Amino acid sequence: MRRPDTKTGILLALVCLALLGVMPVLSNARDLRVDALVFAFALSAWQVVFAVPLFAGEMVGARRKGVFAATWGPGRKRRALVIALATGAMFGLSTYLYVLGAEKAGSVNLAIAIQAYPLFAIAWETIFLGRRKTPPELLITAVLLATLVFLATGGTLRPSGLSLWFLVALGVPFLWSVAHVIIREELMHTPVTPAQVTFFRVAISTVFLALMLVFGGAFDAGVVRAIFVPHAIALGLVYYLELIVWFHAVRHIDVSLASSITAPWPALTMVLAAVVLGEAVAPYQIVSFAIIVACIYGLTLASLRRGPQSAG
Repeated sequence: MRRPDTKTGILLALVCLALLGVMPVLSNARDLRVDALVFAFALSAWQVVFAVPLFAGEMVGARRKGVFAATWGPGRKRRALVIALATGAMFGLSTYLYVLGAEKAGSVNLAIAIQAYPLFAIAWETIFLGRRKTPPELLITAVLLATLVFLATGGTLRPSGLSLWFLVALGVPFLWSVAHVIIREELMHTPVTPAQVTFFRVAISTVFLALMLVFGGAFDAGVVRAIFVPHAIALGLVYYLELIVWFHAVRHIDVSLASSITAPWPALTMVLAAVVLGEAVAPYQIVSFAIIVACIYGLTLASLRRGPQSAG
């Protein structure tokens, strides 16, 4: 394995920033007559297609076989399978909510809503891992939460202005954070490669979405046609590249640094949504985005100053 290189890690994180910024716009640039669930399945299917070459190449020619080289007992194998299926389903559902949230709440609102990820991560760390937060972290978290309420109510802070579709968009970082908490410990003790993680994630997600279509009675010829929609192919490629590039980025730099570099990606979404989609960007969205990014940087700095903390 190559030695970590900070410059390489920063460059890869910047690539992730660009990919993240493009994704919501690609989703909404499609023909919106294509149902969100159908489109989510189509782009996921293409993720699998793009993930196969690297995955297969590792299986055939790599010295290490990753998870397939592990010697596990029956109980360990069952646990890994259950975790893979559960988190794969979560990622599949989050893909559907991503497409639906972009369509109904708007590309910009979805992009900013995803920035709530640290808020959910903090909640799970506090509830399940017993990690106490410092007063500055609690203050920043409160500001972050208030800003999300401001954004969800269309800049009014009135319950009557609450957007239910923005809450749907918040389901994306919610599901991501739950899935990441579940798999983080497994990944730390499993010899799995980035290509394998990515392939299993997108494959299980695609099967989950296909089952949703089947049980909803919507798996028909329209689904097959949607697979060949150019926007589904493009978003499937961009989404896959973002996943694999991110895994390689955090092999060179800390997750906190990589996250800080990618934090401003909604700004790119704002520009592209206005130029490509003609989507209006309201002042309250710009203000909310600026405050949320500042909060993310504040939480990152507070975490670095506090250093490692054990549960309890």
